[in-house]
Amino acid sequence: MINVVWGPRDRLPHKLIKINMSAKSIYKGSRPISSFLLRKPKVRLISLLSLPMTWIVGVYIVSLFLLLITAFWNVDPFTSRVRPGFTLENFIMIFTVPAYIATSIRTLFIALSVTAICVLLAVPLGIYMAKIANPRLRNFLAVAITLPLWAGYLVKIIAMRLVFTEEGFFNWFMAPFGIRGPGFSIPIVILTLTYLWFPYMALPVYTAIRQIPPNLFDASSDMGAKGFTTVYRVVIPLIVPAIIAGSVFTFSLSLGDYLAARFTGGSTQMIGSIIAANINLNPPVAAAYSMIPIAFVVIYLMVARRTGSLERM
Repeated sequence: MINVVWGPRDRLPHKLIKINMSAKSIYKGSRPISSFLLRKPKVRLISLLSLPMTWIVGVYIVSLFLLLITAFWNVDPFTSRVRPGFTLENFIMIFTVPAYIATSIRTLFIALSVTAICVLLAVPLGIYMAKIANPRLRNFLAVAITLPLWAGYLVKIIAMRLVFTEEGFFNWFMAPFGIRGPGFSIPIVILTLTYLWFPYMALPVYTAIRQIPPNLFDASSDMGAKGFTTVYRVVIPLIVPAIIAGSVFTFSLSLGDYLAARFTGGSTQMIGSIIAANINLNPPVAAAYSMIPIAFVVIYLMVARRTGSLERM
């Protein structure tokens, strides 16, 4: 007769089976929602997108739709109350009154100027930071670029107002040379908006230039290309998506701004200035005029899309 002695190793598979079964029971008992979502990928996708889609559709798009509806209403001339209805007088007014047309063109010119200046400053600065500057100087420039984002919006505008006022820093510094500032006017508005929105252009451009392989610059130099030719032929085509991404911010934010014109523009009016002036007096006109910057941004995005830059972002 043979006696079989079961040792610890012989009982090990049974223990593993028991542990595995207990782990499954714990998993099923404590995580029913996770198990359900794991088996239902569509439910998982809906639960993931429900909150952001509620914000985009329920708040953003619906508010724009209500704004468009308000643009077709009118104001009672006797009671000054808004009356629901349907009229095209508000849109006819903003396309026929010379003051509205001039303000739209002025605002578009300011937004395009701010975007162009930001591009002209961001490209050489990005090349220097990404390919030339040492790490310590690169970090310092990165902090200097993002420094305006650390302060409040009104604080930055008031700072620019103090710099270019009649007794401000600019006139004091340039007085020995017989130069005085232009005063509060369109150039100061452009400069203020450039100061406000430049980080939104500089950061994506710098990131895109940093990803360009160094051997492309070496190959361009070996083929006899000068610095400007290398920037124009090599760098610019590779960073166009980054420029488009930054320009969407600088262009759209400049279109909707009006406080910069109010505090640093003197008598300069932008689209936002007229909207703010009519928001209480004539809300339908303000709503109709709000469609102009939206149309400008849509046209700008359509032009950018035809260049193929949006697909490469």
